[in-house]
Amino acid sequence: MPGEARVELGKLGELTSLAGKWLGLSAAAPERHTAAVVADRFDRIAWRDTYEQSAGLRELAEELDSRDDHTTDLLTDAFLAAYKVAPRLREPAEMDPSRLVNHQVVTSLMESPELAELRRETVGDPYAAAMAVLAQAAALRRMLEHSRDAQELAEQSKQAQQDYESAATAVGEALQQAADEADEDGTVPAPVAVAVQQAIDAAQAAETAARRAAQATAQAVAAAKPGISAAARTAVAKAAEAVRQEAALMRAWGVGPGELERMPFDQRARLAERLRTGRLAQWAELIGRFRQMAVGERARKVENTAGELVGVTLGNDLSRVIPSELANLGLPELRAVFAARYAAGELMLYDCQGEQSTGRGAIVACVDTSHSMYVEGPGGVTREAWAKACALALLDQARHAGRDFVGILFSSADKIQVFRFPADRPADVYGVLDFAETFLGGGTSYQTPLSAASDLLGEEFDDAARTRGDIVMITDDECGVTEEWMRGWNDAKHLLGFRVFGLAIGAPGAAEAGSVLEALCDNLRAIEDLTDVHSAADLFRVI
Repeated sequence: MPGEARVELGKLGELTSLAGKWLGLSAAAPERHTAAVVADRFDRIAWRDTYEQSAGLRELAEELDSRDDHTTDLLTDAFLAAYKVAPRLREPAEMDPSRLVNHQVVTSLMESPELAELRRETVGDPYAAAMAVLAQAAALRRMLEHSRDAQELAEQSKQAQQDYESAATAVGEALQQAADEADEDGTVPAPVAVAVQQAIDAAQAAETAARRAAQATAQAVAAAKPGISAAARTAVAKAAEAVRQEAALMRAWGVGPGELERMPFDQRARLAERLRTGRLAQWAELIGRFRQMAVGERARKVENTAGELVGVTLGNDLSRVIPSELANLGLPELRAVFAARYAAGELMLYDCQGEQSTGRGAIVACVDTSHSMYVEGPGGVTREAWAKACALALLDQARHAGRDFVGILFSSADKIQVFRFPADRPADVYGVLDFAETFLGGGTSYQTPLSAASDLLGEEFDDAARTRGDIVMITDDECGVTEEWMRGWNDAKHLLGFRVFGLAIGAPGAAEAGSVLEALCDNLRAIEDLTDVHSAADLFRVI
């Protein structure tokens, strides 16, 4: 067009060729992620719900955010590394430059040898995974501190990358302007051509700056890696120990994995806090030992199975038919005789004698909570702790056998508290804890708890016609009973067919021949070593 200056450099084709590198940059650039661990929608929902329910996670995120703007992403990655069945890390090239430090932290966590032990307790359990993150809080702070310089360079690298992408976009815009103003032979006005060249030069400079920033960040992250890896190993080991201890604590108190999975997050957190503090935490190890011992004794018990051969008897138990009777089945003319004798219960059988479980009614544990039960034995174990650990193992015994369990706490004649655990529904963990934590104080009265136990077994007989219950009396004191009460006690015992087991803790006189406790009990033993759970072992074989 007349009057317009033209330059050879302003050919549209040449400009397009020069700018081609940047024209496809935005389309070819890989997606940049802020999360190091690959997660699907359900993983993100699990994290979101857990984060909303956990005040601890929110407080930790707020604290760390004051040091680093990207720590919520880091906590998410740490959670998913513990929670997911098969967590997978993205490649560093896929990460937003500002999250490269996070990527290194999570990489170090996942490379820790202790992670497998941690994940045995946390996979698929949002609460346990959150607990693992909280247990790693101190180490996460150290890792962020070790990588402060690297994080600053990572932020600069992100800005340089953004500048480079903006410069590439500017090249495309300048080239589009040139295309709009080009004439039919592809020549563009000189100022527009110069603008395109300047945009290209700026993009080249931005590319160089972005590359150098990325290299500096990579070097800084590599330099911080040894410190991050050491802190990560410590973090995972500490988390594994914390999660394992809590799982053991829950198991010791009889809270199974299924019950924990159904329990709301905040309720589970409150339960864990209750178990970790006070006397309950001190008793967990003893309770766990009692439960393990009771399980072992149940395994040794022989119920309704053959034992020692003592002779031949008559009956219809085909598992014990003697060979000569079975031979009749081989003769067609004698099969009818065999069938008739079977129907009449007159087959000849091996007579075997084995250990049988005789209790069928409720198990009632009467636990003394008088002041003297606070006395400590070896290892700092109190009489109360031993008694209640034994009672909780008896609760397990009752549930295993499908029997009701009743815990009666007693002290003076006017102090008694009854805890019922019917066999037809799960034992409420909070009821179990209330039973374990309650302490009445005062003196000791046998009549009050034993009368209550007898009445409960009488109610069971009236309601369900069940007899043969078991009463376990656990005390550290000796006291008298009246003759009138003793007559009523013996009558009830004869009518209901219950057995009475006595455990005299630290009170050898109460277990001596001729003592009141000895007169009350069918089976009595003295407990002196409170660290020895096996002193009550035979109790779990016969109840």
